[in-house]
Amino acid sequence: MFTELDGKSLEDQIQTLQEMLAKAQNLKRGAEGVLKPDLPNIIKARIEGEMAQADAQINSIVNRMDSCAPLLNPKCERSDSVLVSSHARDTRSTSLRDGGPSLLSGLKTTKQQVSGLIKALLNPSLHKNSVSSVSSSSSSLGAQPSDTAGEFDNVRSEVMKQLCTILEGNDRVRFDLNMVDLVQAISPALADNASSKMRARAYRLLRHTLVDMHSVGRLLEQNLDWYLVRSLARDNRCSTEREQVIKLVRSIVEIGSENRPPHASAGLGTVPLSEAVMRALIAVAEHQEDPFNIIVSQTLTEILLIDVDLLERTGGLRVLLQALVDGPAELAPIVTSAFLQIMDIPKSRVYLNPGTDLDVALSGITDAYGKGTHHGDRMRVSAKVISVILRTWSGLMYLCMNDMAAIRTMVDTLRIPTLETREIILDMFFDLLNIKTPEWYKTFIDGKRLTIYRRRPPSQPKHTMESTASKAPENLKLTDQYISLLIIVLTKAGLLDALTAMLEEVATGSSLSRKATLLIAEILQTANKSLPVQYASHIQSITRIFELAVDYNNGDHRIVGTGAISSIESFNRHQARFQTQVIVKDARQRANSVEDPVRRGQRQAEQVRVRTAMQMDDKAFQSALIDTQVMMSRDFKKWNHEILLGLVEGPLLNPKRLEEAIKVSKFVKRLMSFFHPFSQLSNRFADIERNEVRSTVKWVKLGCSLLSTLLANPDGVKYLASEEEFLPQIVKGFNQLDPVSVLNASDAETVFSKKKIEETLTYGYLEMLGTLSKHREGVELLEKFKIFSALYQVSNLKSRDDLVKGIIDNIDYSIDGHSRIVLSKMLTSAYKHIREYATIHLGQLIRSSPKVNAWMLRLLVTQLYDPDQNVCQKAVQFLEEVCDSPENLKVVVDMQPTLEHLGEVANSLLYKFMSTPLGFRYLYDVGFIERELDAWLYGRNENYVVEIEVYLSRELNYNPMEDEPYRNFEGTAPRHFYGEIAKTEFGCQILHEKGHFEEFAYFIRTHGFECEDFEIIHKLKSILWVIGHVGASPGGLHFLEEDNLIPIILEIAELSAVLSVRGTCFYALGLISSTAPGAEILDDDDWESTLSPLGVPTGLCYPSNVEKFVAVDPWDVPPPEDQKTLIPPTVQEEVDILAAISNLANTVIANAASRTLAKMKSKPEYRNAFSSCSLFYRVLDMLSTQRFRLPVRRYILDLFDIQLDADVVLELAVCAQKLQAPGNTQSPKITKLKPRVVSTFGRPGRGRNPSDSSDDDESMDSEEEPIEIVVERPVSLLPVRKVKGFMDSPISNSSR
Repeated sequence: MFTELDGKSLEDQIQTLQEMLAKAQNLKRGAEGVLKPDLPNIIKARIEGEMAQADAQINSIVNRMDSCAPLLNPKCERSDSVLVSSHARDTRSTSLRDGGPSLLSGLKTTKQQVSGLIKALLNPSLHKNSVSSVSSSSSSLGAQPSDTAGEFDNVRSEVMKQLCTILEGNDRVRFDLNMVDLVQAISPALADNASSKMRARAYRLLRHTLVDMHSVGRLLEQNLDWYLVRSLARDNRCSTEREQVIKLVRSIVEIGSENRPPHASAGLGTVPLSEAVMRALIAVAEHQEDPFNIIVSQTLTEILLIDVDLLERTGGLRVLLQALVDGPAELAPIVTSAFLQIMDIPKSRVYLNPGTDLDVALSGITDAYGKGTHHGDRMRVSAKVISVILRTWSGLMYLCMNDMAAIRTMVDTLRIPTLETREIILDMFFDLLNIKTPEWYKTFIDGKRLTIYRRRPPSQPKHTMESTASKAPENLKLTDQYISLLIIVLTKAGLLDALTAMLEEVATGSSLSRKATLLIAEILQTANKSLPVQYASHIQSITRIFELAVDYNNGDHRIVGTGAISSIESFNRHQARFQTQVIVKDARQRANSVEDPVRRGQRQAEQVRVRTAMQMDDKAFQSALIDTQVMMSRDFKKWNHEILLGLVEGPLLNPKRLEEAIKVSKFVKRLMSFFHPFSQLSNRFADIERNEVRSTVKWVKLGCSLLSTLLANPDGVKYLASEEEFLPQIVKGFNQLDPVSVLNASDAETVFSKKKIEETLTYGYLEMLGTLSKHREGVELLEKFKIFSALYQVSNLKSRDDLVKGIIDNIDYSIDGHSRIVLSKMLTSAYKHIREYATIHLGQLIRSSPKVNAWMLRLLVTQLYDPDQNVCQKAVQFLEEVCDSPENLKVVVDMQPTLEHLGEVANSLLYKFMSTPLGFRYLYDVGFIERELDAWLYGRNENYVVEIEVYLSRELNYNPMEDEPYRNFEGTAPRHFYGEIAKTEFGCQILHEKGHFEEFAYFIRTHGFECEDFEIIHKLKSILWVIGHVGASPGGLHFLEEDNLIPIILEIAELSAVLSVRGTCFYALGLISSTAPGAEILDDDDWESTLSPLGVPTGLCYPSNVEKFVAVDPWDVPPPEDQKTLIPPTVQEEVDILAAISNLANTVIANAASRTLAKMKSKPEYRNAFSSCSLFYRVLDMLSTQRFRLPVRRYILDLFDIQLDADVVLELAVCAQKLQAPGNTQSPKITKLKPRVVSTFGRPGRGRNPSDSSDDDESMDSEEEPIEIVVERPVSLLPVRKVKGFMDSPISNSSR
């Protein structure tokens, strides 16, 4: 049976059998993974057969291994092969199935496999070998014991690997896992005498046992903390082990942190990590050179959002704050966002020191003076962090504490003339205020004139300009309200004054000063658009610049002032010129004093040219025909295209000249033969290579112009209908594409083949058909020659997307008839991408049409029932734009479309229906209003808060690298159901009858100042948005006045302890100011509303006293809790060692302390102390409660001659109980020994270098012996106590 074993030695046979066993077991596990209850019986029978065959093979292999093992090593009772075969036999026996392979029996088998593997790990031979392997390796028996140890290690590693594989794919097995037995089984693999690879595999196995909070709790009960601490302190040679430890810790944080208090806010939960492990993690995060620094810092950030108290107790807050300045650039914004989340709630805010902790993020900018240009990268990171801070309510209000001291400091850095990196600060303000620089920005900065940029850039085609010009103007949104508030804060902090100071530095101007001028101009323009008169007039006064301009006593001042005013005026002029013009439907184009004379002159010149050409005499006409070279040569390259196009668009429009060109000279016949698809000419139109330059595209334009000229005259129409072969040949070309047609030709001979459409001017035939479809006579010709029938056939072709899309783009649909039927057929094509493309084209037609016709809306409404969701979404988006017009909205509502099948996709369109009485009545009749009222009351209100906060975050922190921007919306904020229901009288009546608003008002009065319960805070925000949207309509404002809610919202906005709630009130008040009555009410309460030039409220409002609104009362940081202490040591040597280890925490004397410890370890009286488990526990407790750098921790742990294993961990647990100091109970008086120390600041001994106590880690990172020094006692920072006779004391004498 085992032919593979023939001719091999016993060792090779055992190895081959092990490989065969592993393959058979993998095959069985794979079959078990595939086997599922819902499989067909045939497949299930095949899988069962494979499993039975694998079981038989495993049985045979195990029996053969049992017979080979005694021959290989008869003295050894259990070799690694016997152990594996025993486990395999157990696995085989438990895998036998007495019935069908059901899911329950499979789970039972897997559990038995896991139990068998754990029993294999608990084998006494493995544990005995792991304990004695170190001593036996140096015994007189030679290499045999070490070989045996290696074999057992391999067996243990293989068993743990199999356990990981099983647990990774079977979550249900983890729930019933015996954690005590598992940890006891793998504890030898976690010991110091195990290999790093073995420890890594053990940590990985522990990670796969975690499935829920209870499994994490059971794992942490097994005293694994010291293993984790020891592994985290190892050097980079154990990188795999440390990686698995960090993954295990992250799993504990992720899975075990579910036991947070109900309704707790960010940072108020519980992370099940001990302070010892936390200190070890923090040491790794603090060590910049460690390769795991970033991932551990991210882990600490996650812990910050869950349990800020744990991070504060262990010193992690300081490390994360330092990461804002010195950490990696990609980490700083993440950490900043976490701190801002903690800042929002007062209960978690108290862990940060007001005015100092978060201000460290500004140090990269405020401390930049004197550091040169090399500091630029760090400044850019700080600028990004500052932008993140100032774009959140918690960050803005925090930096506004102490009379905006932090912001003023940041702004004042612009006043330092010698700071080379001020451009970075200016870029930060551009980014902070969401200022998108124009195309001519670089030219403006370079000081060049802008008049040459009147023309359209060559890189932007004309159709793009027209499409952008047809878009509606952008409304002021919530982001504009927040950016404008930032402008108010920055101007009050002196930003405009600082920018003006930059202008005064150089009278002649520089790129930096022009950039500052551009920033001033942008701020002035934003203030004019978004701020009330009270603030806008103050900002736009730019008092200092005008003072400089009228300072006749100082010429430099006048140059600076007048230059700045001129630059600002130039900016405003060109900004207005390049600003997107709005085409208002059904309205004439607005006059433009610059462009109108040019356009008027062009029109007049064109009219004169046409009239002159039509009045051409016979001689001149004949001469022009000859000059075209059409009658002289059949080669189009010799033709004069300019004269040819002039004839077609000029003289041939005269019926007499056209008749002469058709009947007398045969000019039209010769010219039209050039465009025949099946022309016998060597240089025909369909063979011209396609490119985007005018040398070839011009012939397409000539063909379209020629057809337009022929259609404009009855003789031309008659010629096309009876004498010309152009249209019949077009039909013939389309028929070639029909797979069942007799005209079907090869791809090379087909006129409309894909290759010819892409590479030649054949695509021009589609444009010519589009030209024909624009004229009623042309449509009749298309019907006569059955071209529409050919187009119907083409639309059914599956592989000709290019041709179908070309037909959609070029056919004109303005005339009712077959052309619209073609579009309708494309909209209902069998292919999804064609339907989507046709829907987009229909939407673009609606956008560009001055008046939307009913047939367009009917086709667009039909797309709402498309089976593809993307097509439905496109149709909904276009309908939303169309329904901005009340007339179009009425037409759509009259069609009564059913949109329930679209779900939330169509909600925005349905909400727009609700804004009209007719649409609201229709939705009420179909039951939509009732369903939505219940849905919004019991969930969607809270979802709206999440949606709008995500929108604000993405818009304020815009990232161009994101795939797509957040979906745009109409109005100041995304549509809200309660806001739409309040826009009609019938809707207000229903809202009153339901009593929802009364419930909201009661909740506001009861929980308006809630600051702890997250659920209540979230619901409070949702209700504030409801009140804002309801108050944004005249009918809904009446509800607010009845319940007197506006004063309550104003009070919450100024006094709430939750900063994000104050920001929500700010936005809600802006919505209330959308109506004139609402703006008047807020004006009486000292909140100014922004008005348009016509006096219409824009939906933005600001407090008259901004300082009061953004102010946050300072808070007191709670004192640290008393930590549990240990009983003082009673042995003098232990006191000395602990004092020296404590000095290692001080970077100034750390090297001296390390040398002292090395000296102690070499002395006989201290040697036993470094093997004491009691002292080792005291040191571990010190590492768990004090800050030590990672190299220092590694050095301390390496000092002790203790190998960490299961017995040592058990002994440490006993020491923890014995050495714990009692609490309030009376304890016997213990004499506290003092360390025998020498003052650090005394006279250094002989041979001591001044650099020995420098701040470096060389002595602890190096493996060399420390340099011997004269000082023989541990150094301490305790105050020196001089006692008479101290130097002659017995302690002093004994130490010498």
